[in-house]
Amino acid sequence: MADALTARAELASDLARRAGQLALDYYRNRDTLVVETKEDELDLVSIADRAVEDMIRTAIAEHFPDDAILGEEGGATDGASGLTWVIDPIDGTVPFLMGLPHWCVVLTLVEGKKTHLGVIDVPIPGEHFAARAGKGVTLDGNRLALDPSKRIDQGLVAVGASSRTGPGPTVGIIAQLMDAGSMYYRNGSGANMLACVAAGRLAGYVEFAMNPWDSLAGLLMIEEAGGVIHPYPADARLGLCMGASPGVWDDLERIVASEFDGGLPAPEY
Repeated sequence: MADALTARAELASDLARRAGQLALDYYRNRDTLVVETKEDELDLVSIADRAVEDMIRTAIAEHFPDDAILGEEGGATDGASGLTWVIDPIDGTVPFLMGLPHWCVVLTLVEGKKTHLGVIDVPIPGEHFAARAGKGVTLDGNRLALDPSKRIDQGLVAVGASSRTGPGPTVGIIAQLMDAGSMYYRNGSGANMLACVAAGRLAGYVEFAMNPWDSLAGLLMIEEAGGVIHPYPADARLGLCMGASPGVWDDLERIVASEFDGGLPAPEY
């Protein structure tokens, strides 16, 4: 299995970089793209999302035809190997279409409830995050490790939001963060923000009802950098996505739990 995972990790990094460059070509010509809405007016998808995912799917099928695939745009295809690729071709489609730099390509490999590896490629700054379970996380080949002494009042905590949940808990968390001496942050790409937690740029991240293709790679990265995460099994359909530096976790967990009567919500299957 180790050799099989190494081969897939190499493909994941190569594919994410190539997919990022394809997406970047579309980004530079975004005014010509046909854009559609999904659940609401800011839940957007374009031909770029679909073309990038199609390219990734084709390459996976060529190299590992027995692997299953779950993509944000193309849904699920079955496989016999027990391994599943989880794909977000462009996480942060709204920033992408509006000319902002905060979007990325996300590839994750899972088996049952376990996340084996995750890659997040961020084309505008040219950054490449890669993690393997038990083997650490790197940014452009350099190992990442979080500072355990960093407190919640010494950094920004990213707060994600979507139409999948009401505004109440999110607003409450933002207010409590400010009361704790912290400040909130959001750039429109959950995966990008999770990677920034792993890199120590952000103190933590929280979002309710987040999809697995947005969550799993970044959560693995935070954990491999020495951070703490709320459990999000790889086979979950939707769930609370939360991770933080070690010295930030207890305060963030207390703040988030207080919005749910002292308990954190379980993932959906």
